[in-house]
Amino acid sequence: MKKIYPAFVTLILFTSCLGYKELPVEYDYSYKGNFKKYRTFDIMKPAGPGDSTMTNDVIEKSIVARMKFLGYRQNSNKPHLIVGFKMFDDSLKFNGYIQPEIEDWVRNQNENVDYDPQKFNLNQGTLLIQFYDRRQNRSIWQGYATTQYGSIDFQNSRHLRNAVISILDKYRFWAEGFMDNATATVEEKDL
Repeated sequence: MKKIYPAFVTLILFTSCLGYKELPVEYDYSYKGNFKKYRTFDIMKPAGPGDSTMTNDVIEKSIVARMKFLGYRQNSNKPHLIVGFKMFDDSLKFNGYIQPEIEDWVRNQNENVDYDPQKFNLNQGTLLIQFYDRRQNRSIWQGYATTQYGSIDFQNSRHLRNAVISILDKYRFWAEGFMDNATATVEEKDL
């Protein structure tokens, strides 16, 4: 028993060091989003050269990893979702909406709910991630993270991964059919 206790304490300390600090995140969404019907995605690329606030390998890889974890396939040929992001170095005022939790809204699908605008004063160092429905040609979800105690350091890979994780933790929809396929695979292995 004495050998297990020090190993357990060491494990707790190690995992707490590797853990991430969840950033304050807000998100809003379109009542036209078909959140249970998307299967593919791709990362939006800037149309012209020079906008480095929309290109970052660490952010792209973190988004791709999260989307694949949720069962989405990356596809550059007519993807269901196009995922874009932008890094804001300066403070900004941002328009968002006060809405029901997205999971509650998807369960009830009440399209008669009004958008209740809300203004946010976002601190320096904000990351915005948006999901666009390619077929509807509209933004259907956006999440934004900033810190209350200082800016996100866009030169620090750990800060960037932490910001992406904090934001995408608010988007909790598996790709259409992914859980059905995962369940079928598990059942086949059990046979």
